[in-house]
Amino acid sequence: MHDVAFGFAGVVAAAIIFLGLQYVVAPWATTRSFGMPRPAGDAVTASWLRLKGVRDIASGLVVVALMIWGGPKMVGLILIVEAFIPLGDMSVVLAADGSPKSAFGIHGITALLMLLAGIPLALGAV
Repeated sequence: MHDVAFGFAGVVAAAIIFLGLQYVVAPWATTRSFGMPRPAGDAVTASWLRLKGVRDIASGLVVVALMIWGGPKMVGLILIVEAFIPLGDMSVVLAADGSPKSAFGIHGITALLMLLAGIPLALGAV
């Protein structure tokens, strides 16, 4: 079971890094999946979206680094902590009258999956 949870942590990290790369490379196209109305189409907004991408990449790399050097409990703890990011995204989307489908279906499920992988690893239950 440990291998499944640890492998899933790797999938989560890869997905976060991939999403971050999408925000860096194609910020306008990527905003469609976030669940909120699209922001202004100017260069300044694109820069802010790219910053989001850089932070997503860093979040995924933290998981990868802990998978390599930190061990299962540390990976589990960071997944639990980082689950607050998609929970926050979900809250922001809902507060902005964005798409509930995206809020719960993308951000909420992402947080849930991170917790389902992180809790057993953090508790040493796998």
